[in-house]
Amino acid sequence: MPDPISWQLALPFLVAALIFGYLLGSIPFGLIITRAAGLGDVRKIGSGNIGATNVLRTGNKKLAALTLLLDALKGTAAVLLAGMYGPDQAIAAGLGAFLGHLFPVWLGFRGGKGVATYLGVLLGLAWPGALIFAVVWLAVAFATRYSSLSALVAAIAVPAGLFWLGHVQAAQLFVLMSVIVFIKHRANISRLLAGTETRIGGKG
Repeated sequence: MPDPISWQLALPFLVAALIFGYLLGSIPFGLIITRAAGLGDVRKIGSGNIGATNVLRTGNKKLAALTLLLDALKGTAAVLLAGMYGPDQAIAAGLGAFLGHLFPVWLGFRGGKGVATYLGVLLGLAWPGALIFAVVWLAVAFATRYSSLSALVAAIAVPAGLFWLGHVQAAQLFVLMSVIVFIKHRANISRLLAGTETRIGGKG
């Protein structure tokens, strides 16, 4: 059983790491990049999402790739910076970054679906899990051309892979994060079941 005194001492640092991660994760790179490029508000096209998949619907692959990279790196940066103070702080910051991307205070708590940031946090906490995610995502995307389905299958594979590799604490975090990914993709799941989901490279 954890020592209650130790937890009382650690709690302020964990909360600080969570808040730090949230603020970093809440930076809406997709929106910032598309506006800076003169493409307007990315929330007014396609799915209305601020993530890389919707940025791709502007037709600019370079901006979509940059959005993907920056959304991932903010998760990685949160983990690595907070991790300088301990592994528990790294996990708290990683969760914070993920939640910040999903629910940014600057955009009325309406953010992205978190896949890139999920991957960035994974890279910072347990890089073998990031390899699992990448391989599964690419395989499903190649076979189906559905970005959402690729992300969902990868989100199932990651916690299982982390448990198998012995990264138990990270696996527990990613069970929670994967559940949230599924919740955020509920509209995509409905469209996948109906056969109306937009494929990678589509404009819808």
